[in-house]
Amino acid sequence: MRWNKFTLKTLTEAEDIVISTLADVGVEGVEIEDKVPLTESDKQQMFVDILPDGPEDDGIAYLSFYLEEDVDKEEMLKNVRRELEELRTFIDIGEGTIVESQTEDKDWINNWKQYFHQFYVDDILIIPSWEEVKETDEDKMIIHIDPGTAFGTGMHETTQLCMRQLKKYVNSDTEILDVGTGSGILSIVAIKLGAKHAVGTDLDPCAINAAKENLEVNEIAAEKMDVMIGNIIDDKNIQDQVGYEKYDIVAANILADVLVPLTPVIIHQMKKGGIYITSGIIDDKEECVVEAVKAAGLEVVEVTHQGEWVSVTARKN
Repeated sequence: MRWNKFTLKTLTEAEDIVISTLADVGVEGVEIEDKVPLTESDKQQMFVDILPDGPEDDGIAYLSFYLEEDVDKEEMLKNVRRELEELRTFIDIGEGTIVESQTEDKDWINNWKQYFHQFYVDDILIIPSWEEVKETDEDKMIIHIDPGTAFGTGMHETTQLCMRQLKKYVNSDTEILDVGTGSGILSIVAIKLGAKHAVGTDLDPCAINAAKENLEVNEIAAEKMDVMIGNIIDDKNIQDQVGYEKYDIVAANILADVLVPLTPVIIHQMKKGGIYITSGIIDDKEECVVEAVKAAGLEVVEVTHQGEWVSVTARKN
């Protein structure tokens, strides 16, 4: 199916009211592109690894909406432009220009796949479902991953740092808690390494289906992993569901700013002697995470680096 795409150029400070105005005339859903940096609150809601800081905010926002070909686009655009002109009487919306183009479903459903190909993390092969395993790789540990709408392919340095630490500590008795599980890749690696069971937590409900699908494609029984949605830092219900003093390993591949408040909480989920594997730490945040780990009473056993990213591994004595 082909769609008509309309991209409206406005100001970041007018985003919300412009989106509300679009909704009033029947636009269902808007794609936002801007350079507004993440707030501290945003970061605390992102239990994922993250790229370094982006470009400086220029105050410009591009709001895109899509209409099916059989929709009367001229009538819709007339209504949108009329409402935008009314907005101008009491708020600066910037240019307010609208550029039209056409696209297809596959543009946003499948095009990202061209950037994800099989690769190795040491002796572990990470491969998407749409690629074939070569005969020469059939004796390797193979992890099939489709990230879907939950982030986590294993390509990022922070994920690879965690995977290498898991190889050192996982055994056949391991119960692992994967905070910010996303696609479930760290839990799946741990299970493939022999872990008995995994529990993943995430803020994004999409993680449930993503992890379930990735377990299935890796021929791992569904009962080997449970996924729970909620913020384990301050949600007592999630903490209770996850359980206390029952995990041999806790892996948290998230942000340094989230690891700091997470650490004094998560120690209660760990067994004595349990291992805490953290990453998602940009190098200039290493010291604050190390300090948080020590302040929680954990013993730092190793700090590893890859590029500008850091992993801190600690033990609960």
